[in-house]
Amino acid sequence: MAIETIPPLINAQLNYLISHSPFPIKVEQMWSGCRNPNLLDRFTLAIPFCLDYIKWDVIYNAHNPLIAPDVIFGPEDESFHPYRGMGDESLSKSKKFSLSGWNYKDPTRLLSLILELRDLYMVYQKKRVGDVDDDRLKFEVGTIISKEGLEMYMSSGVDKTEEVRFAVPLLGMDINKIVSSSSWRQQQKIQLQVIFPVVGKFTNKPPVPRLKLVSTPDLRAFLAVEDVRLPPWSDGMCLAEYLPTLEELLASQIRDAVSSIEVRRQFIVALAPLFGRPLEADPVFCRKASFLAVSGIFTFVVHFTLTLQFPKQPPLLVLQSSQHFDPRGAAIKSPSFTEYPWSPRWDASEMAERIFDFVADECLNFRKICTESVQQQQR
Repeated sequence: MAIETIPPLINAQLNYLISHSPFPIKVEQMWSGCRNPNLLDRFTLAIPFCLDYIKWDVIYNAHNPLIAPDVIFGPEDESFHPYRGMGDESLSKSKKFSLSGWNYKDPTRLLSLILELRDLYMVYQKKRVGDVDDDRLKFEVGTIISKEGLEMYMSSGVDKTEEVRFAVPLLGMDINKIVSSSSWRQQQKIQLQVIFPVVGKFTNKPPVPRLKLVSTPDLRAFLAVEDVRLPPWSDGMCLAEYLPTLEELLASQIRDAVSSIEVRRQFIVALAPLFGRPLEADPVFCRKASFLAVSGIFTFVVHFTLTLQFPKQPPLLVLQSSQHFDPRGAAIKSPSFTEYPWSPRWDASEMAERIFDFVADECLNFRKICTESVQQQQR
């Protein structure tokens, strides 16, 4: 059976794009456009834009990878012609750099092209939104257009309700620096998705927009923005009035999240005098820790998982035998324990002592279950 391969020059540019993009670009599918069906020279990129994805097909020629690829935009963007009629001098210079001076040996060129096209797509969408005949939308855009990083998207079609979607960056703080020990490669962000229906002329009671907080995926280990309760939207309110209240709320939530890391850290430290030094522990967010424990001749591991709601929610405990294995060779584990003596008002040392007492009793039952499981396997 023939093996599908990507021509080396194309592969180098694609790998660079995936590993160096400032936002996560996905390769959704790859296929061949030449006589040799095993040479993959075409692919679909899913590119983050306005808290959704736009999908573009990148078309190389496997038999002539020295020339720049074609890019085919989605069917809903037939009017998007990025290099036609652009009067801005900087865009003309950018065009000459990305396509006219294409260097097939430079692995950075595909990423440069995609980033440039995305910037031009942002200009295109802003123009589309600006052309909408809706007084309320024109007013809203005018109040937030100066916000750095703002993205907007006009959704329309035969089977779609006309609406405008905004991705509004929130907070001026650098979240990566706040959690200084994190290993985040990409800049962490919190954005507000705002969706306004297109209703035409100004009305006395304009419809309330749909609102949703969205964060970069890695941030969820630090703060679950989907659990943040949004402030109410009052009648007659606009985004410029709403955003300061929301940003003040989020700033408070981030301060609490930073404090919570230290609370979880103190709890894990309090476990050490009883369980010994942890085998492993999450040093950044202090969400997980594992300890080796011994009861007589029975050796096992205690896994702790702490939620973002700790100490309101008790840690999730799992016991794992170091001596008993299932038929697949995996160590036998207990079910998750969350029901045991617990109070969020206890100090860290008392929390640790109560859990230690619970584990000391429960490990006897767990050892019995492990022994019975192994005996059943031997029958």
